Amino acid sequence: MRTDVVRVYKSVHTWTGIVTGLILFIAFYAGALTMFKEPLDRWIAPPAPVSTAGLEKGSELIDGALALRPEAATGFSLVLAEGNGRPLHVTWERMRNDPDPWSAILAPDGSVEVTQLDPAGIGLLVDIVHRTAGVPGDLDLGTAVTGIASALYVVALVSGVIILLPSLVKDFLVLRVGRNLKRMWLDAHNVVGIVSLPFHIVMALSAVVFGLHDQFYDTLNEVVYEGRMRTVIEGSSPMRTLKRDPRPAAMLPPAEILARVKAFEPGFAPASLQYQGYGTGGALVRVWGADPRYLVRREGFLLMSAATGAVVDTEYMPGHQGTWSSAVSAFFSLHFGSFGGGTVRWGYFFLGLAGAFLFYSGNLLWIESRRKTERRHGGLVAQSRSTALMAAGTVGVSLGCIAGLSLTIAAGKWLHGAVEDLNGWHHGVYYAVFLGACVWAFVRGAARAGVELLWATAAATAAIPATTLLAGLLPGLGLWVSDSLGVDLVALAGALVFAWMARANARRIRQGPADSVWSGRRLRLEEAAGTAD
Repeated sequence: MRTDVVRVYKSVHTWTGIVTGLILFIAFYAGALTMFKEPLDRWIAPPAPVSTAGLEKGSELIDGALALRPEAATGFSLVLAEGNGRPLHVTWERMRNDPDPWSAILAPDGSVEVTQLDPAGIGLLVDIVHRTAGVPGDLDLGTAVTGIASALYVVALVSGVIILLPSLVKDFLVLRVGRNLKRMWLDAHNVVGIVSLPFHIVMALSAVVFGLHDQFYDTLNEVVYEGRMRTVIEGSSPMRTLKRDPRPAAMLPPAEILARVKAFEPGFAPASLQYQGYGTGGALVRVWGADPRYLVRREGFLLMSAATGAVVDTEYMPGHQGTWSSAVSAFFSLHFGSFGGGTVRWGYFFLGLAGAFLFYSGNLLWIESRRKTERRHGGLVAQSRSTALMAAGTVGVSLGCIAGLSLTIAAGKWLHGAVEDLNGWHHGVYYAVFLGACVWAFVRGAARAGVELLWATAAATAAIPATTLLAGLLPGLGLWVSDSLGVDLVALAGALVFAWMARANARRIRQGPADSVWSGRRLRLEEAAGTAD
């Protein structure tokens, strides 16, 4: 391939990476944590209330809950007890995406206990940070920003592959560890990028669709459907054939509904029953669940009549979808890692961390390249203000994101039950730490702030297993030890890694090139002119 062509693609790759790198770092790091949102929520929340109610008590629980809260009849869910860390319970919301939904369980004496849930909220925060890269305010704005960054990310992927083509065979999986730190970082960047390329292609393309779906729909509505897309969608919905029947009617017991689901598809594992219009002839129930044999978006569902048990629609039922729906479900599943069980979740977790490393290392390579360019052009090798600002921004944003998420996870257990709006506190702690780290990095400079923030990140991450340790040693604190000990082990490993990185960065400050933004030594002009790498 011609050298001038490679040079053009290298420039494209560099600048698309620089523009989107920090946004995608946050999206990938938080995305790695979304693989374990449920364990994180269980780590923070106290043990579930005790209830011996089985599925045969489902109708009794529903009737008792609706007698106390009749407004829930328009829409509620019966969540099954198996494998979700909570007993059989009914949940409903006052509004869409209600952060504080209501719940009802059957107490051991047979009475119905209704409580407003105080969810851990960390799963919601991690998901929002992942989808919006932490852009505060309007959710749609944040997802659009992530979508645009993902579109540029596609360009960076394509140009990066073109750059590597001339040396791909010779340098594939080569990692040269030595005194030349830039070469080592470049090799690591290339190895991670090539090995995880299929994963990154899936993430990039799917994130573009998720982030810019409103814009896509608006364009399709005008260009393809001539403003009639909503009419077309409603016309193809299975709900169009259903007649509203508000007359009172008896509902099938939940056990009977699940028996019919099992007869229809034995491999489907139900998790919850979502009712609409309960107690009427037109009542519907979505039986949500999973089938490990198929790729679906987290869960699929079978739509049935709650009164007769008749199957209404299978368009979202794993294994019973049409060609188009199956393709869309597979597309979603590949993004969310909702297949293959724990093995895939752990794989996506480490691939997400590797993706964050890819963007972080890309920024470091750009910073080091600027230093060498200035030396080649005969400058004083005192790096430009833009380079220093990029270095500080890289340190502040990346470590601020990690420390903020770690600290708000640890704080969640201390705050649970002590504050009214735990979800709001999670956001407050995260953004306070994130913004504080960014300010600190720009005030202190990349070199000093890098070491200081790494130690702070190590401490924030170590606070997670330290909290569990204190809960076990000092029961009087009112804390609890959850069954999600894997959270503590991963956090402990992360804290040790960050501490090791802090020591390595401190050593680089003392011993690294004096003309680098990562050096803590004072530059003298006569040294800068002749400093060797």
